[in-house]
Amino acid sequence: MTTKTIYPVSQNTSILLDNIHDALSQSPYLTRKLVHCEEMNGRVIVKGRVGTYFQKQMATEVLRNIDGVEQIENRLEVVWR
Repeated sequence: MTTKTIYPVSQNTSILLDNIHDALSQSPYLTRKLVHCEEMNGRVIVKGRVGTYFQKQMATEVLRNIDGVEQIENRLEVVWR
C-alpha cells in the first residue's frame, strides 16, 4: 500500500505564485501558456518551452525582481521553431 502526504498550500505561497504568474504573463518576451512554475519556501522552478536562449534568460530576469523569490532554478527547454 502506498501513502501520499499532501501538504496544504499556504496563503503566502498562493500570493507568491500569483505574483509570479502575473509577472510572467506581462513579459513581452514570454508565452505564458508554455512556461510553468513551482514554488516552495522561496525556491522557484521554471519549466516549459521557449523559442530562444534570450527568452530563457528573460524568464529568470522577470522572476529575480519579485519579492519572496529567493532562488530560481531555470529548467526551461529551448526549442527552435
